[in-house]
Amino acid sequence: MTTTSTFTATEAVELAVVERSGFVESRHIGSAVVVGAAGEVLRSLGTPSAPVFPRSCLKPFQALTVLEALEAAELAAGETGISGERTRDHAAIVHGTGNGTGTGSTSSSEPATFTGTGTSARNGTGTGTGTGTRYAAGSDVALDAVQTVLATASHAGTHRHVEVVDSILAKAALGRDALQCPADWPGDSATRDELVRAHEGRASVYMNCSGKHAAMLYACQVNGWPTETYLDLDHPLQQKIAQNVERLTGEPIFATGIDGCGAPIHAVSLTGLARGIGRITSATSGPAATLTASVLANGWAIDGPGRANTLVIDELHVLAKLGAEGVMVMSVPGRATVALKMLDGNLRAASLVGLTLLVSAGALTQPQLDALLPRLDLTVYGGTTPVGTIRLSPTLT
Repeated sequence: MTTTSTFTATEAVELAVVERSGFVESRHIGSAVVVGAAGEVLRSLGTPSAPVFPRSCLKPFQALTVLEALEAAELAAGETGISGERTRDHAAIVHGTGNGTGTGSTSSSEPATFTGTGTSARNGTGTGTGTGTRYAAGSDVALDAVQTVLATASHAGTHRHVEVVDSILAKAALGRDALQCPADWPGDSATRDELVRAHEGRASVYMNCSGKHAAMLYACQVNGWPTETYLDLDHPLQQKIAQNVERLTGEPIFATGIDGCGAPIHAVSLTGLARGIGRITSATSGPAATLTASVLANGWAIDGPGRANTLVIDELHVLAKLGAEGVMVMSVPGRATVALKMLDGNLRAASLVGLTLLVSAGALTQPQLDALLPRLDLTVYGGTTPVGTIRLSPTLT
């Protein structure tokens, strides 16, 4: 089996250090790139042309594909002008087998009678007449702003986050058991402690990617795609995601794997990643503009109270999205976008580095960054006493 790889240590540069009691005890090396509004490279550090798995930094591409799929289904319903009894094999989903009568179920609550061939998301296929809910012209297929953010979130699993995930599943007429992300504890410690005291355990809905999975399931229901195989690489939704990754990054996918949540993950360069995120945040209309505006208006939903991405969004109006294994993207819409990867996979200095690079590109000011730094958890403690800090490498200063 051939092994592919991201950049090596010799191809990286030092981006940050950890200082304790005047002694530098750790060094974070990596690669980073800043691109302008037109995708031009403004600054390059290390080897940003090397491929990386973006991990959760791929979520904006996945969420955008979901929004586009929902819009396409709604437009199709409008063009068809559904009325009364008709042939339908698109958004009304028959949950029956054979050639008898089935009950269709989607996220709309308006009943309709339809005839034709129904493709079941769970129980096979059948031809017959069924009564079910469907997406009529003018029906509200779209996700609301907060649901849109959960589609791209790595959320903390608070009850507020979970309520939104449940609301997306409800639109899809599905339960939590449809989620194929692994069971997990909430990232929010207070919520986790509450579950433990209540003798409850891990659940898929608390996993930080559950909003993305719920949104994918909803897009499948609306478009009549199978839900049981929504994570398969050859599934229509996953194929559209891969196409969007290549279209927006402007480069072919280097490699494909399976992310920690079970969804396909596509390797692209940091430069391509930055360009793709920049194209999303620079859009002035359509699903991409909706996604960006939703995130910037609801920073709590993408991460959690007091957490780094939420702070950056709320305080600086910068779209920030972390990914596992040290990946981070940050974008000031219409101005500049940063993509970086810490080679050791540790994110503790990523916000500091990313924001500093935006300052160097003129997209943020140093006073804006300085005002936020005390809230970014950069202090090193000896017991309860501050004894050091996570600071920039001279490479960036």
